[in-house]
Amino acid sequence: MNPLQRLAGNPVAYRRFVLNGRPVAEAVEALLRFATGGRLGVLDLAGLPNVRITTSGRKTGLARTATVQYVPVENGLLLVGSNWGRDRHPSWSANLKATQRVTVRRRGQRFVATVRMLTGEERDEAWSEVLVHWPNYQLAQDRAGGRRFRLFLLTPIG
Repeated sequence: MNPLQRLAGNPVAYRRFVLNGRPVAEAVEALLRFATGGRLGVLDLAGLPNVRITTSGRKTGLARTATVQYVPVENGLLLVGSNWGRDRHPSWSANLKATQRVTVRRRGQRFVATVRMLTGEERDEAWSEVLVHWPNYQLAQDRAGGRRFRLFLLTPIG
C-alpha cells in the first residue's frame, strides 16, 4: 500500500484532507490528466481502483468523460455517486442514469459495459459490499445529509 493510499484510507485524514480538499484534488486531477494524455490521475497516484467512463451527455448528446473510483464485484464494477459528500448528485451519475451503455477504460484497456442503477434490496446489498472495500464512503454519505448515493453496476459486454 503506497503512502497516499494509506492516507486516503484513514478516516480522519479522509475527512480533513480529502473531503475538504476537493477543489485542490480536482485541479490536480485536471493537471495530471492533461500532462499525461489522460493516463494518470489523482486516484492512480493514491493507488485506488478507478475507471474513466465515457457516455453521451443526457442533454447535449456530446461525449462526457469522468474518472470514478470503483468497487470490483463478481459480475462487474460498482460505481458510487458520492460527489465528495455534497448535497447534489454528480453530473456523471445523471448521464449514467439516462443511458444503458458506457465505454469504460481501466488500466489502458477499453470495453463497453451495460449500466444499471441499483435500487431496493439489491442496492442495500451492494452498499454493504462498497463499505467493505472503502469504509470512507460512509463518511461521505453522512456528510451528504439526506441525499442517498446512487449506485451503478457496470457489467462488461462480451
